[in-house]
Amino acid sequence: MAAHAQDNKAVDTSPLWKHVRKEWKLYSFLILPVIYFIIFKYTPMLGNIIAFRKYRGGTNFFGSEWVGFSYFEMFMKDPTFWRAFFNDLTLSVSYLVVKFPITLLFALLLNELRRVKWKKFVQTVSYLPHFISMVIVAGMIKEIVSMTGPINNILAWMGLGKISFISLPEWFPTIYVTSGIWQSLGWGTILYLAAMTAIDPSLYEAAKIDGANRFRLAMNVTIPGILPTVMVLLILDIGSILGSNFEKILLLYNPLTYESADVISTYVYRMGITGSNFSYATAVGLFEGVIGLILVTIANEVSKRTTKSSLW
Repeated sequence: MAAHAQDNKAVDTSPLWKHVRKEWKLYSFLILPVIYFIIFKYTPMLGNIIAFRKYRGGTNFFGSEWVGFSYFEMFMKDPTFWRAFFNDLTLSVSYLVVKFPITLLFALLLNELRRVKWKKFVQTVSYLPHFISMVIVAGMIKEIVSMTGPINNILAWMGLGKISFISLPEWFPTIYVTSGIWQSLGWGTILYLAAMTAIDPSLYEAAKIDGANRFRLAMNVTIPGILPTVMVLLILDIGSILGSNFEKILLLYNPLTYESADVISTYVYRMGITGSNFSYATAVGLFEGVIGLILVTIANEVSKRTTKSSLW
């Protein structure tokens, strides 16, 4: 009893508990997000058990019998899975390699604008595509690259042959990457611009006194000042390399472009939702999650050792 009382007293006098009791109104805002994550993020993780059990549907949500790693062995031997795996890597890495430097450069250019009205106008225009529904975005893309769309009309005007972009596998990565840049460019600069506002203005003044021009200011003051934010965002992007935009690809691809457009998420959708092979699809999804965790961990360690910035 005495030991239990001492433990309670230690909890009551801890700085964190004191702060929670003092700012309980502020902490109460965490209740709904915590409930959301428990119900929609953590509880569904219990369903991963059917990756190791045979699920037939019915009353037993966790499957009827253990099958071990049978489903993992099945998709490892499936050439369609490996095609989706390498397509996922190709699309995600291509998008990351193009998006990351362009977004950073765009944020630096926005930061250099001195006219507030013009800066706000550019920001607003660049943010707008992020708020457009993915269904509308996919429809716009299909219309733009269709045989009667503006791109093919320009090609015809130049005397070149029209191209059925949406039906050719070799054009899908280009469509995916370019449309993704247009859609996320402005929104991706928000965190960079917020980090730039935290840089001490005296650093810019000292650099100007030393004769630094705008390029030198950006390279020697701005980029080092936002480097922690840059590295954190890069780590998160690397962790989602095997998580290409499922909705966008599902709306854009077709059987003619499976060769380059089919990714793990669409493969899981076809196997699980369309094919009702839930255990098999769960095994593939679990494999994808484990690979993502490994990539995040490696990227975090590399960042910690090279730039002293990391997620944990």
